[in-house]
Amino acid sequence: MHVPSTAPPPATAAPLFGPFTVGSLALENRIVMAPMTRELSPGGVPGPEVAAYYARRARNGVGLIITEGAAIGHPSSERRAAVPRIHSADALAGWTRVTQAVHAAGGRIAAQLMHVGLDPLLWGMTPAEMDAASPAGFELLSPSGVDPSQPAAATVGREMSDVDISSVIEAYARAAAEARQAGFDAIELHAAHGYLIDQFFWAVTNRRKDRYGGDLSARTRFGADVVRACRHAVGEDFPIFLRFSQWKVGHYAARLADSPDELAAVLGPLVQAGVDAFHCSTRRFWQPEFEGSDLNLAGWTKKVTGRPVIAVGSVGLKDSDFLSYLDGKGADVGDVSVVADRLAQGEFDLVAVGRALIADPAWPAKVRGGRSADLIPFDARMLTSLH
Repeated sequence: MHVPSTAPPPATAAPLFGPFTVGSLALENRIVMAPMTRELSPGGVPGPEVAAYYARRARNGVGLIITEGAAIGHPSSERRAAVPRIHSADALAGWTRVTQAVHAAGGRIAAQLMHVGLDPLLWGMTPAEMDAASPAGFELLSPSGVDPSQPAAATVGREMSDVDISSVIEAYARAAAEARQAGFDAIELHAAHGYLIDQFFWAVTNRRKDRYGGDLSARTRFGADVVRACRHAVGEDFPIFLRFSQWKVGHYAARLADSPDELAAVLGPLVQAGVDAFHCSTRRFWQPEFEGSDLNLAGWTKKVTGRPVIAVGSVGLKDSDFLSYLDGKGADVGDVSVVADRLAQGEFDLVAVGRALIADPAWPAKVRGGRSADLIPFDARMLTSLH
């Protein structure tokens, strides 16, 4: 079990180690393990090595672990066999072992629930290539059948019907309830990077003419309905996080909002539906979101919603974009003083760490102990196994 250190951390890192509370969830510190798909759960079932992987991070002082995305119980939610599910009896038993291991190590853990929609990893492929990359009979559902990497008139897969939408919302609610039953301390809805909820948010992929398409408020309705259904399923005292982004996979200049007012229009209905905290996914946490202010996306989200926020984006890494791992690149260890300073100033409330925690399970303990020289740098080859 993790035993908190009684020695004070270095002044440059101290803000990372203050306690924080989100609803009923009390956290020992401000460090969050970012959700990172590992695709190492054969058959969609997280095994003992997954439990050990997360427990190691809890034992070394991660305040909150957010799991890799777990596919909800809808036949169109995920095509990749080794991405974990959160609906079959075997998968739920596996997740129960994960939560028990994390709790035994003194940690807290949230399940990230996802439906990929028209999988962004398939964008730009021909229909034949998409079929080859999907299981037999798998159906690609999305708001409007739009692949943003194809000509505007092209359609792919099937546009979701009202029945499809209701079915997916119900699947999210079931997954939320099952996550609570499996012992998770919170859930996070994956509404970023061009996955299904984000496909409804984004005007490029949502061309619907019904109540789920149109202006910013209408495009947010599907996400708000998902949140509302999950809130009903888990009760008022169970924290719901929502992760969103401006950028999409392969479309890094994409934007949902070009101003704080537009950001408020996107997020307001989600707050009303029951989101407790927002996880604001950026590629580089230090970059300002809107002209005329140094605030990043998390800072602006906190300002316009009043909700707690998580900042993320190359934390703990030196001069490295987080997508560089796709090219097999590593990343040197970076200074945490800048993100800690901005945390201390109240720009955001929690800090998510990604690749640095894949590289070094003891990252929080080493940073707290002033042992930054001992941190292990990230190498893309680390992604092939759980350690």
